[in-house]
Parts: sequence; structure tokens; C-alpha cells
Amino acid sequence: MMSVAYDFAHSPATEFMSRPQHLLIDGRRVPASSGRTFKSLNPATGQVIATIAEGNEVDVEHAVAAARRAFEGPWRTMRASERGQILLRWADLLKQHSEEIIELESIDAGKPISATARQDFPAAVDTLIYYAGWADKISGDVVPVRDDALTYTVREPVGVVAAIVPWNFPLMIGMWKLAPALACGCTIVMKPAELTSLSALRIAELALEAGLPAGVFNVVTGPGRVVGDALVNHPDVDKVTFTGSPGVGRGIMKGAASNFKRVSLELGGKSANVIFDDADLEAASKAAASGIFFNAGQVCSAGSRVLVQEKAYDEVVERLAARAKSIRIGDPLDRKTALGPVISEKQMKSILDYVDIGQKEGATLVTGGEKVGDRGYFISPAVFADVAHEMRISQEEIFGPVVSVIKFRDEADALRIANGTAYSLAAGVWSRDIGKLQRFAKRARAGTVWMNTYGYTDVRLPWGGERDSGLGREHGTAALDNFTEPKAIWMNLAV
Repeated sequence: MMSVAYDFAHSPATEFMSRPQHLLIDGRRVPASSGRTFKSLNPATGQVIATIAEGNEVDVEHAVAAARRAFEGPWRTMRASERGQILLRWADLLKQHSEEIIELESIDAGKPISATARQDFPAAVDTLIYYAGWADKISGDVVPVRDDALTYTVREPVGVVAAIVPWNFPLMIGMWKLAPALACGCTIVMKPAELTSLSALRIAELALEAGLPAGVFNVVTGPGRVVGDALVNHPDVDKVTFTGSPGVGRGIMKGAASNFKRVSLELGGKSANVIFDDADLEAASKAAASGIFFNAGQVCSAGSRVLVQEKAYDEVVERLAARAKSIRIGDPLDRKTALGPVISEKQMKSILDYVDIGQKEGATLVTGGEKVGDRGYFISPAVFADVAHEMRISQEEIFGPVVSVIKFRDEADALRIANGTAYSLAAGVWSRDIGKLQRFAKRARAGTVWMNTYGYTDVRLPWGGERDSGLGREHGTAALDNFTEPKAIWMNLAV
């Protein structure tokens, strides 16, 4: 089902897109030092929506220097409660400009506006408010060691942070990095994804309006191989936080090793959503469909492998296929749209290549897996049946609306298959047997396990994985550890 409109009414979002997009360094909008720019395309049409400054190593140098000055000056020494108040004012401004930011994010990333309004934007604001509340509560401990000494710990901000943000959730994941780092007293140079730079530039302007001192939050747009590499290799960057592919993550680890920067990585996933035959198959199938087709499957924790016990297999395949066929595809700004385009022509071609690979490997394409329409980068949701665990479509992250349905025999077989990839970000399990659910959750190699549900996240719970899914955790108090260093202090009381 396809709906098409694509006509943009005049709005604050379109007005913002129409102006030249500069870098934001030391509190000022500045063109790239080279004068170069690049074009940002609307994934729904392939048309140019904005012209953006293309930063380089010189711009990174200026941004890092500004962040260092702000760290050594007003931001680190400001009362923690005042930092928190600035972040709360920023959250209020985001809410005041919610319609603009939601529209901007939906156009830039091809996201259905209903989903951006329901999840991405509220989650970003919630994250900012949550960590604003932590700003004056980051404390140390008094540790009794000996009678003639006062010994205690404090937690200090790590310093200048390079935040490298992906294109699938630019606003939400960007805030996952910004909010805890700023609450801890760090300063930031952000590199948004080249494909989705607009929301970062807009919220940075609002941060200045909220009272964030110049240099605390800088944005340098441009290609990862230039801007990202310059940040990772810069000797005055103390910490790198990155969300993206395992390949780029490995490169960041190598670059950061030159001066032992701290690194946290949220990388890929090939998550298993396991459905036992005693589960509520209607509820499980519905959640499995949303677990893979939400955001066109461009989600690190997408349930791209649905494992189904033998007796329930055919019914689940049929239910998944029916849901895939019923999804409304079309204009992201149409509030009835459930599935927008994938991010780019390159990504679309990669996904379609995997559809071909799956068929050549012997899997059965039950429905979907085709380009939709003659404009933009739309793909119909694909359901593969008869998928073997060893197939590439079962092992490799496709990052698109493609689900592999895999048959299993019993609990042991389900765990073997679920744990049998290089990833360990998330997993789901469905059953009416609570013992079965608990046994699976205990043995699953995953940073998050959902039982009789799928896909929920909250800033109050840790988020992350191991192996090719990353290093460290975001969210909750774990994120505070990412952006602080513990210090032990001894005072001699015998003097």
C-alpha cells in the first residue's frame, strides 16, 4: 500500500532548510574553512533539501580548541545545579519548537512523522531532562582507610568529547551522547552523519539560546573519513562516543589507541526474536513485524531474525507476511504512513542485493523485497522463510525491512541459533512458561532481553552490547561513568 504527496508547506522547518547550513563553532555559525559544501537529499524523493558546510581538519582543530577553552573555563567551573538548569531550559526550548524539529527530522531522515512525534522527539527530550537532573547528583564516596587520614573519591568530567552520531536516529541518539556528557561537565564536538545533519545544527542553535556557553557544544558537519578521523586522532580529544557500524568502530579503536582515548561504541546487531509454540502467536507476530519493520528496519536492535518453534512456524510466517503486505508505505509527512524510505540509494541497493542473496542461498521470499515507486528509496517489507542459520541473510546485518524466519526444535536449539552470530545487542523471547522465559533470558548473549514484548528502550536502563555490538553502555547511570573519571583523595589528619 503506497501513498504519495511530498509537497512541503511553508513552515519553520522548510525555512531552516532553505538557508545555508554552516558549522557551529565557539558559539558562532561559520562556513567551512575550505568554503566547500555538500548537498543533503530527501530520502523520499532524492531531491536536494539543504546545502551544508563540509568541514575538514582545520575546522575540527578550531572546534576542539573551542571545546577545550570552554572546558577549562566556564563550563567545568560552573555550579553543577546551574548546568542542570541550562539543560532544562534547553529541553523547554526543544518542546517549544517541537513541530519544527519533528518535521525537520522526518524530512531529513525519511522517518514517518507519526513515529518521530511518538518516539524520537519525546525520547530525546526525556533524555535531556533525565540527565539535567543528574548534573548536581554526581558524587563520590568517603572511604575509611586509616584513623589519621580522610580518604574520599570524587568524579570529574573526562574532558573534551567527540560524539559521532548515526543517520538512523540522529536526534534521539545524538541526545543519548550530548545530555550525559554535558551534565557531567564535559564539552563536545559533534559530528552528525553526513546524510542527516539538520537536526543537530538546529538543536545546537537552541542550546545557545538556552544559555549554553560558547564552545561547550560544537557541530562540525562533513564526511566521516575526514571530520570523524580528525576527531578520533586529535590529541586534545579525551573521549570518543560513537554509534555506527562495527567496521568503523574498529577503526575508531585503532585511532584512539594512539593516545589511549576513552572509547564507547554502540555498533551493530542481528537480534533474535524467539517465539515458542506455547506463545500468544497473534501478539508475538504483531510485535515481530513492528520489531523489524519499524524505521524501515534501520535499527541496530531490529528483530531481523525471528526464530519460531516447529509447530508454530507456518502460522507465524503467514501472519508476518500478512502484516508486511498491509503496511502503508509512503510520504513520511503523511501521518498515516507507517513505512518510509530507507536513507539513501546506496542503502537501498545494499538491501536489494541481500534480497537476491537470500534467494540464491535457497531461502523462500514469501513477500516484498522490491523497490516501490519511481521516486525516493522505498522498499516493500520482505519476509524470508526456510532460512538456514548459516545463510548470510541470517548472519549479516542488512539494516533494512527484511526478516529471516528460522525454525528451531527446542530450548537448546533456540539458544544455539540466537547466540550464533557475532552480535549481542538484544533479543526477544515469547512463551507462556515463565521458567522458559527466565532460562532464555539468563543464557542469551544480549545486553537487553525482552520477554513477551519487543523493542522498548528507556533512558533509565543501560543500553549496549558486546563483541560486534559494541563496547560499554549508554543510558542510566552507566552513561555517567562514560563521561567521568574517578579520583582518590587523601588528607593527612595528623598534621
